[in-house]
Amino acid sequence: MRECEEHGYFRDEYCPICGEEGKFLMSDFEVEKIGRTMAGILRHGKYELEMDDQGFVDMRDIVAVIKTKYPRMKWLRTHHIEAMVETDPKGRYQISGSDVRATYGHTIELSLRHPVDDIPEILYYPANEEECEKILNEGLFPTDRAMVHLSRSYQDAARAGSVREEEPIILAIDTVGCIDAGIEIGRAAKTVFLCDQVPSEFIYIADKEEEAYDEEDSEEEEED
Repeated sequence: MRECEEHGYFRDEYCPICGEEGKFLMSDFEVEKIGRTMAGILRHGKYELEMDDQGFVDMRDIVAVIKTKYPRMKWLRTHHIEAMVETDPKGRYQISGSDVRATYGHTIELSLRHPVDDIPEILYYPANEEECEKILNEGLFPTDRAMVHLSRSYQDAARAGSVREEEPIILAIDTVGCIDAGIEIGRAAKTVFLCDQVPSEFIYIADKEEEAYDEEDSEEEEED
């Protein structure tokens, strides 16, 4: 992790904008350790730090925990947490003033408020064969997380599902139907959306045409 005087924090050897080497902030090892500790605190309530109903925790409290957990990181300051957040490729965290929160992935009950505008008409969810049959019959509900996590694209869902299943079945979610039925869907990050549940009538198995369509969109975005 480095900091360019002109363009801010970046996770690479050189600034992706100007090519300058920038000021060294943290090693890859330190970034990983800090990231894991942040996730434990902000997603799972580890260390029982004071947290509001939106999941925000004072960055100074997180710094204090990390310094205690890793004595060699006595140099850590809140701007290092800010660097972690600003350079996170998935948008997993959000800063408000001196506080920070995880935008998704929580296993603790909170009253998260996320933007509800510009929701794609179709979102996706990965499942294995056993889960698929149950979800199509009974609907989609939270399992190991406090809320249902949906992906922006077929490929995003496939990547998320591949952590548990080599070839997950990708389910498509009719968000227009969900919203019309009064189900609120929030934008938590670049590719992640959250809701409390999805009734079975708004779920179907996505086909390969949707996968191909997503791949074309991705290629266009890269060209842009």
